Amino acid sequence: MVGISTYCLLDRPLPEALDRLSAITDLIEVVDEGPHFVHDASLFGSYSADFVFHAPYHGMNIASLFEAIRTASVQVMTDCFSVAAEVGAGVVMHPGYFAWEQERVQAGRQFKKSLHELCTAARELSLTFWFENMGDMNFFNLRTPSDLDRIEGCGFALDTGHAHINHCLPEFLQTRFSHMHIHDNDGRRDTHSPVGEGTIDFAPVMKALKRNHASSVIEVKSFDGVLMSIRSLEKM
Repeated sequence: MVGISTYCLLDRPLPEALDRLSAITDLIEVVDEGPHFVHDASLFGSYSADFVFHAPYHGMNIASLFEAIRTASVQVMTDCFSVAAEVGAGVVMHPGYFAWEQERVQAGRQFKKSLHELCTAARELSLTFWFENMGDMNFFNLRTPSDLDRIEGCGFALDTGHAHINHCLPEFLQTRFSHMHIHDNDGRRDTHSPVGEGTIDFAPVMKALKRNHASSVIEVKSFDGVLMSIRSLEKM
């Protein structure tokens, strides 16, 4: 069964979101920031669902040229790892960015440093994590399949909407991935629309999902959009 992200209920307290989502799915991805920031693992003990955490991303940059920012960002990621490990959850995270084209190579070195630190932390916690491909935003890492070698074999989470606005979803569907974010758009804006409201052909998406034996969550902006997406996917 396709899971659901708490992204659709960010305007509600996390316990309420978990109650509503656990009634209709066995897999919940928690957006671990803002109103759904997870302070400790105790909240999850009363639920039978499986969980994935989406690590904090606003203000974070594990590829920052400013070492203090890079180090702090890695610390936030590893703090998320620690709570997720208690819950038995995998973690999705963003791969960072560079501010200026002239900084691309230096930022790549900073990302590689963070990558090795995160891999060490994950091994110590026996935790799985995946890097997510980013949308059509200048200077973000991991926007196209050609960027996958930068994560050096770490887990990959395919975001369908992000791939679509970068015009490379068919190519990404030929790669190996372990987790997927499902949402739609018109190929121009990252709207996180319900499945069927945009221009993505989800038939090959679902075939690739099955072929990779990957987990997946619907990541749209509203609870009604989740229900609409479920109905659309059930027709495939």
